[in-house]
Amino acid sequence: MSSNARIFHCSPDDVFDILEDGWSYATWVVGAARIREVEEAWPEPGSRIHHSVGAWPLLLSDTTSVEDIDRPHSILLTVRAWPAGEGRVRISCDPEDSGTRVTIEEDASSGPALLVLKPVRDLMLSWRNVEALRRLAYLAESRARKADDTDGDGSVAKVRRQP
Repeated sequence: MSSNARIFHCSPDDVFDILEDGWSYATWVVGAARIREVEEAWPEPGSRIHHSVGAWPLLLSDTTSVEDIDRPHSILLTVRAWPAGEGRVRISCDPEDSGTRVTIEEDASSGPALLVLKPVRDLMLSWRNVEALRRLAYLAESRARKADDTDGDGSVAKVRRQP
């Protein structure tokens, strides 16, 4: 299973705020072109995001479903991108002194993608997931900064700038 990790400068809850927003999926998942529907129960187990992968005019419509979720620690997804196949992705959040270690573990679970040699498959998934972690970090850290810049009543707090 391909595994990549990155330290995010935010809390696990900030990361899960993004993961639980199914409409943000195409923003941070490399290859996802658009979201067609997010089921109302998302991210409960069994719920799905209906998405398209690829680039126009070669868009393939498929789904990602939740197998298990333990907020704010981990989420296990089944990702479909037929005709390439199906895979499993676990995203884990572990608190650290400097923030949160976010790990993505992914591998093909069925279909033609399993015919790709494991070392080649791991390399391809690793490249993709390094970028996915970068995008997810940007979203989660931005959300955390925005929350820090507001008062408890939702109004914008005064931010002191250092000279």
